[in-house]
Amino acid sequence: MDDMAVKLGLAVWFGILTSISPCPLATNIAAMSYIGRRVDDPRKVLISGLLYSIGRALVYMAIAGLLVASILSAPRISFWLQKYMIRIMGPVLILTGMFLLGLIGRGIQIGGVSEAAAKKTERLGVWGAGLLGILFALSFCPTSAALFFGSLLPLAVDTGSGLLLPALYGVGTALPVVFFAFVIASGANRLGKAFEKVTQLELWARRVTGGLFIGIGIWFSLRYVFKLF
Repeated sequence: MDDMAVKLGLAVWFGILTSISPCPLATNIAAMSYIGRRVDDPRKVLISGLLYSIGRALVYMAIAGLLVASILSAPRISFWLQKYMIRIMGPVLILTGMFLLGLIGRGIQIGGVSEAAAKKTERLGVWGAGLLGILFALSFCPTSAALFFGSLLPLAVDTGSGLLLPALYGVGTALPVVFFAFVIASGANRLGKAFEKVTQLELWARRVTGGLFIGIGIWFSLRYVFKLF
């Protein structure tokens, strides 16, 4: 399988895992409440879900694009990363995996969106969903920060892609929201069952991904940091 195709798939997967992790999922529930107010109009529900998703994707593209461009435009930093990135990846993957498994980072608050700011978006009607996506994307939680800065960003720097991979990450974070928008549009009574299944999926997906991250991180560290084989 092509190496770039794997990285593209990973970017989408990191986004999906971010969106269904406990803290980001809470913000998405708030978004669903906003979108669900128009449950009598399925078309507006779908449009709101898409605008919310686009808002999130744009924020991730902007942040990652600026960071990657800044890093790659500095010759010394770029050269240093090219030389040592493979060594850094081991510890980074281990720490990210520990975050995903809840071994570290519990109780950390990185950012948030005030209730007043969220309520102001209601004045914008359907377009408020897009602004809500922007606001919630900026409220990084430990898990989303670990996946974005610890997994996606190194991947984007490694490929020199400051837009494509972050855009796919944004699409990944949007997919569960769009899914719930379709569920609401087709019948609000199905939302509870769909949410329960997604919550169960998140638990196992996070455990499997966290375990893989730690395992791969240990292998990278033994291979490229300690050079044991």
